[in-house]
Amino acid sequence: MAVGVDIEDIERFKEKSDEFLQRVFTPLELEYCLKFSKPEGHLAARFCAKEAVVKALTALDIEHVSYNEIEVFHNKKQCPQIRILKPIEKNIVFQLSLSHDRTKAVAFVTAEEQ
Repeated sequence: MAVGVDIEDIERFKEKSDEFLQRVFTPLELEYCLKFSKPEGHLAARFCAKEAVVKALTALDIEHVSYNEIEVFHNKKQCPQIRILKPIEKNIVFQLSLSHDRTKAVAFVTAEEQ
């Protein structure tokens, strides 16, 4: 099992360019985040999740997965989940926890090879 964690200042995600948003986030993530009057907290949390996933995958010797190939979505219980949008050489099961307040966002990820 591998873990990854990341924390970010939400302020960094205010008024990001469309180019940045398209490069980092999937259409599903943008649809979810941009429906809020203050999307920056949701964007920051998802960015943290992507960074945490990259850290966990690197610990499992999986590289070359870009941010827009990592997608945060919600399951039927509205719990955040991770999926990798490109084939990787191992079957990985992720667990994800996201949180944000007025100034910070954080994500914690575990990744276990099945």
